[in-house]
Amino acid sequence: MKNVAWMVCAALLLGSAAHADTGRTLYKWVDADGVTHYGDRIPPEYASQEKLIINSHGVEISRLEAQKTAEQQAAEDQKNQELADRQLRDRNLVTTYASVAEIERLRDQRLTLVSDQIKVTTQFLDILNGRMKKLRAQSMHFKPYSADQNAPPMPDQTADDLVRLGNDIRTQEQNLRQKRGEEVTMSKQFASDIERFKELRGIH
Repeated sequence: MKNVAWMVCAALLLGSAAHADTGRTLYKWVDADGVTHYGDRIPPEYASQEKLIINSHGVEISRLEAQKTAEQQAAEDQKNQELADRQLRDRNLVTTYASVAEIERLRDQRLTLVSDQIKVTTQFLDILNGRMKKLRAQSMHFKPYSADQNAPPMPDQTADDLVRLGNDIRTQEQNLRQKRGEEVTMSKQFASDIERFKELRGIH
């Protein structure tokens, strides 16, 4: 009976609207009990949910989406940004490169540069580790590393050199890890670019 009553009410609303100005806007929404409502104004408690706009003849002319939560809006924004990034990447691929060979040449140049940086850093690390080995051997003659109770205390300069050299080694080790990671990431990115370029150009 409740649904019938609302259907009658809706019919009366639509019927009266048929004789009114054709520019009148009517809304259609559903309440928490699943009952459909019609009216020219939406109660505040339903303003944020999905609603339909119908004309004076009862024909749906537009749909207003439900208000999104902050999480939903953030997810949609991220999705749109990812789509825009992919489209920009595709445009750059087809406008920047004329062939797969051209991409491969650039890949080889950049990977060679990173590889050379890795070699230089590795060689520098070898030198620093060699110095550290000698410095630690020297420190064994001083307290607290020497087993000799009469050994003199370690000079401040030697202690400072151990600290400084240790910091330098850690810095270069971090640089080496970064360059190796960069090399792997670059290889994967170029492989992905080549595959996508082939797809865009229809190359098999």
